[in-house]
Amino acid sequence: MSVLVNSIVMLGMLVVVPAGLRLTGAAELDRIRRLWPLFAVPGAVSLWLPRGTTATALAACYALGAVLLAMHAPYRLLRSPSRSTKPAEIALLTALVTPSVAALALVAERSGHTLFGFGLGILALTVPHFHFAGFAAALVAGLVCRIADTPAGGFAALSVPLGTLLVLIGYFIGDWAELAGAVVLTAGMWTVALLTWGTVRLGQRDRITRALLAASSTVLAVTMVLALSWALGEATGLPHPTLTWMAATHGLGNALGFALCSVLAWRRLQNHTDHEGRTA
Repeated sequence: MSVLVNSIVMLGMLVVVPAGLRLTGAAELDRIRRLWPLFAVPGAVSLWLPRGTTATALAACYALGAVLLAMHAPYRLLRSPSRSTKPAEIALLTALVTPSVAALALVAERSGHTLFGFGLGILALTVPHFHFAGFAAALVAGLVCRIADTPAGGFAALSVPLGTLLVLIGYFIGDWAELAGAVVLTAGMWTVALLTWGTVRLGQRDRITRALLAASSTVLAVTMVLALSWALGEATGLPHPTLTWMAATHGLGNALGFALCSVLAWRRLQNHTDHEGRTA
């Protein structure tokens, strides 16, 4: 893994996931969120070690935490089956599961073994992909859907699980399915960006929150163009960015400009709402 990719993954492990779990408002996630550093810190350390037994064991610690988090998805389904059909809830369930996919790829990559025919390079990039295009995108799309409870908001929330599934299927059956997933994800993320800019941002008085929301929506619109161009090039053979260039632009932009700005903005929104509730 490159220094850049490792740094992006660390941001996802140590900041975006625990901050995102706080934003869900789900009390049952409080314990796993408080324990998350016990899993995330070993996982982060594993990124910088040579492949081998020690790196694999530390990555497995992170995988344990990710699996415990994923187990909350069936718990929520069983507790409230009727709610599970709502787009915002489907997006949240997707967010709970996707870190486990990243963790599985991490364990395989750190051990130096291919997984389902995927080489070590693809596995290394799968780790940040499912932290940001998986967890962060699904979480933010679900939060946007809660505020913009419209068909557009529903489409945005559903586009992440559907697009992520199509991309995953594309890894096995071919580039055209992956392109279809990229199209769905791009359309959904553009919708998230538009709703963030035109609905969520405009309803806020705090200038810092508005700036963070504006940055996240603008960066998201741009980075998804890059993702679409890469998928189109892979499927058609047309010139397209290299994976290294994609990591430095699409990956870094999504990590800092979209995911980090989004969780910071939504945390400020949450604090403001909590403050209003206490003073009401």
